[in-house]
Amino acid sequence: MLAPTPASPESVGMSKAALDRVDAHLKSRYIDAGRFPGTHLLVYRRGKVAHSSVQGFADVERKAPVKDDTIYRIYSMTKPLTSVAFMMLVEQGLVAIDEPVAKYIPEWKDLGVFVAGTAPAFLTRPPSRPMLIVDLLRHTAGLTYGFQQRSNVDAAYRSEKIGEVEKAGTLQSMIEALAKIPLEFSPGESWNYSVATDVLGYLVGKISGIPFEQFLKTRILDPLGMTDTDFHVPAAKAHRFAACYSADPGGGMTFHAGQRREGLTLQDDPTKSSFLSPPSFISGGGGLCSTVADYLTFCRALLNGGELGGVRLLGPKTLALMTSNHIPGGRALPEVSRSLFSEATYNGIGFGLGFAVTMRPAETLIAGSPGEYNWGGAATTSFWIDPAEELITIFMTQVLPSSAYPLRRELRSMVYAAITESNL
Repeated sequence: MLAPTPASPESVGMSKAALDRVDAHLKSRYIDAGRFPGTHLLVYRRGKVAHSSVQGFADVERKAPVKDDTIYRIYSMTKPLTSVAFMMLVEQGLVAIDEPVAKYIPEWKDLGVFVAGTAPAFLTRPPSRPMLIVDLLRHTAGLTYGFQQRSNVDAAYRSEKIGEVEKAGTLQSMIEALAKIPLEFSPGESWNYSVATDVLGYLVGKISGIPFEQFLKTRILDPLGMTDTDFHVPAAKAHRFAACYSADPGGGMTFHAGQRREGLTLQDDPTKSSFLSPPSFISGGGGLCSTVADYLTFCRALLNGGELGGVRLLGPKTLALMTSNHIPGGRALPEVSRSLFSEATYNGIGFGLGFAVTMRPAETLIAGSPGEYNWGGAATTSFWIDPAEELITIFMTQVLPSSAYPLRRELRSMVYAAITESNL
């Protein structure tokens, strides 16, 4: 694939001093303070890499430094790739996003909405309308994640190990387990971050007739030359695989301010990780490992209207549809969400088909542009694409959970502050 060209920040309308300030902030507040092991920050603007910096350790125990080719667990940054894969099938006319999910998963035809009770004796009511495929893409399906620990439905997910960081079972076993657990709410009535994108991965395989992981490889990863992105890290690349840490003293996904301390708990040793072998559960919601360079390639294709170096993933009109707000009534996430799980307030933010979308920057209280879209991963990885400013920012570290620190908000403020020539 056409490698990105490096350029001075000033040549693309940015300030080197301001970008260097971001690195100093990451070093002093996070790495030197023992909150992050190491970081990789990349800023791409107007077709050039304006800034790329690595700091600290990929593996603290072995004193292995972060390098440009370090491989990270990107967790939920898998979701945009899965959503793009699904929309490729929509462009082929094989499926439409307003179709009922039960057309493809008949086991879900009679799924009810939770009223009371615990597994397996749930009391349910019929949904007000069927679950549609668009509900999966925008997280309005009534599904959930067990780690939210908010309801009896979440508890049922945990008991079945559905959608956990440490993957279990298969896509088929997940579909069968979900057929026995009620929905949190009637489809379309609320927004709830969920295993919906894992379900999309299952549907990609079922509708295309090709295993989901093979579809992703042959239709997206290989054509774009994303050779370091996969659902496992092969032995030949294991020395490049970062360790994953937890901000929670217990090493888990929860983190409370009262537990804040200096230091990290090793959560996943890269020499013993389950990611070193192919998983049985192919998670379109959170299963991929990748590098900054590979993820930049994917983001460049999106910023370029769905095409890069002669490889077209999607048409620009499909991408415009995906990066529009699809929350019913054009509302922002706080108006409809049951699970604002990260440090951001989400005022002025909607959700598209696989991405959060900035609608009204003033309401976010953070610098930005209308139409910017983004997402992040559980281990504090994140990216955003701002078409108006021709900007891509990618940040990698490996610390669970992503809500431990207000890092994403800080990065936005500081990276946008580095723009000296705005396109708007």
